[in-house]
Amino acid sequence: MGGNPLFGVFFHWLGGLSSASFYVPYKKVRLWSWEIFWLTGGVFSWIFAPWIAAFIGTENVLGVLSGAPASTLQWCYFFGALWGFGGLTFGLTMRYLGVSLGMAVALGLTTAFGTLVPPIFAGEFVDTLLAETGGQIVFLGILLTLVGIVVVAMAGHAKEKEVPQEERVKTIAEFDYRKGIMVAIFSGIMSSCFAYGLAAGEPIRQASLAAGTGTLWQGLPVLCVVLAGGFTTNFIWCTVMIVRNKSAGQWIGRQNASALVPPSGSVLGENSVPPAQSKPPLLLNYGLCAIAGTLWYLQFFFYTMGESQMGRFGFSSWTLHMASIIIFSTLWGFSLGEWRASSSKTKRLVWLGIALLVGSTGIIGYGNYLS
Repeated sequence: MGGNPLFGVFFHWLGGLSSASFYVPYKKVRLWSWEIFWLTGGVFSWIFAPWIAAFIGTENVLGVLSGAPASTLQWCYFFGALWGFGGLTFGLTMRYLGVSLGMAVALGLTTAFGTLVPPIFAGEFVDTLLAETGGQIVFLGILLTLVGIVVVAMAGHAKEKEVPQEERVKTIAEFDYRKGIMVAIFSGIMSSCFAYGLAAGEPIRQASLAAGTGTLWQGLPVLCVVLAGGFTTNFIWCTVMIVRNKSAGQWIGRQNASALVPPSGSVLGENSVPPAQSKPPLLLNYGLCAIAGTLWYLQFFFYTMGESQMGRFGFSSWTLHMASIIIFSTLWGFSLGEWRASSSKTKRLVWLGIALLVGSTGIIGYGNYLS
């Protein structure tokens, strides 16, 4: 069997909680444009945190990576870069389709592709996954996760319908079904590439174990490479926006108009505030970005720990990860009052979706336990 899948599920829950929480500090950043705080936090997410964790938690990380096959490093980096495109376009999915439909399409595709493509590509889907009792139970859990995603999305749609018409127009002012579906499909498939990057890093994990790294930390060097690819994509896009909006001066305390309106191509406009006074609060903003970026990284820190415990069906970790993110994101929504005005029927529907997602993580964990 190898590892303890029940611990694995717990670690994935911690990763989901981190992912669902990382944007909360960003909401407190003031007088910085989206591209400024996103790239600042990204330096912590994709550069500082992974390398610090790898140096602390693994043995001879530089030796392990320098000795890895060039093709392995290239594929990990490449899939990380593709995943970066998925993350950048996820916001556009919400912009054109709204949260409920956008989440159902994008996250559903991310879950399905990220979980099932690696075993299909490795020839393990039919001969291993579907041929064994444990694998069949894991597959049942994956299907239940997809059902749970759809139910939560239905609840989100019902919630939107209960909002007054004028508020709905504000929420999805640029609704475009055809364009939104195309973007959602692209975002969902590209986002699943992170799972491919982790799968491509198996030789690095084995080398890390051979160097004396503990089982729980074997995946940390892989994250350094995959996240470097993701950083590249985000860095290029943010740089384009910084040049376009002339917002680089915000890093040293200057203020310009681009901080007062949401940037084009972004749905992250919570930080748009009236020009009350002079300069951005630099110390506060940098601190909040550091916290947000570190929280973002922790989702995959715990992901690699959870994956190390899942045994032969480690690819099911991607489903556990996505389910956990949706569970805790929805719970955050309740704590922030986003569902306060919803009807009892809608609330029951969303709780049903959460129950299905929680149940699916238990089923997947049990299937891995049997394997």
